[in-house]
Amino acid sequence: MALLEITRLTKHFYRATALLDVSFSVRQGEILGLIGPNGSGKTTAFNCVSGLLTPDGGSIRFRGEQIAGLRPDAIFRRGMGRTFQLLQVFPGMTALENMLVAAQERAGGTLTRILQRDPAAMRRRAEELLRFLGIEAQAGQPAGNLSYGQQKLLDFGMALMGEPSLVLLDEPMAAINPVMIETLADRIRQLNGAGVSFAIIEHNVGVVLDFCHRVVVLDHGEVIAEGQPSAIREDPQVIAAYFGG
Repeated sequence: MALLEITRLTKHFYRATALLDVSFSVRQGEILGLIGPNGSGKTTAFNCVSGLLTPDGGSIRFRGEQIAGLRPDAIFRRGMGRTFQLLQVFPGMTALENMLVAAQERAGGTLTRILQRDPAAMRRRAEELLRFLGIEAQAGQPAGNLSYGQQKLLDFGMALMGEPSLVLLDEPMAAINPVMIETLADRIRQLNGAGVSFAIIEHNVGVVLDFCHRVVVLDHGEVIAEGQPSAIREDPQVIAAYFGG
């Protein structure tokens, strides 16, 4: 069953078309990879889905509800998490404080109001996630003092504070070492085993093809291939898009 259903999604920037009639879905319990050359429209698609951009056409349904045009916080509260290419952590705040701030989008109120509702439960949730991600020892440290890989894990944890059923990850494994890549991949697999679905943009095509259940390929704002990783590896359109052959 489709958790997220995107149908004929179109987005223009002035005279340039970033997305044209893009259709794909994320199924319940799936890890979907979204790949394509630079400028193919991957992040634009995520920005439309998560409410940062309003589509010019098409439909975006999450859990059966039309969400195109909703604000990001409204979409977050419906059970969708998101990370970005550029880290969204607050370097002057501690890792734990970053986690608590992330929760305000889910609750739709100020941090003070959230903590007043049930501060102990919110703190426990944040501490449990930091422990799950292996950065509990850094909970009291300013986020800016963490390594880049640890900040990536923190950013991931912030997206999980709302207990989402679907998480959009935009290049989560970019510029981190192989050990950290395996740590992040392992945590994604564990969460997926517990029922969380993922859509992942990643330039490391090998990782995506080894890791994802299904892959969608974009080029010049259009879907050029969709299927199992084994089929995507051999698809002539995909090979041409990446290597010009």
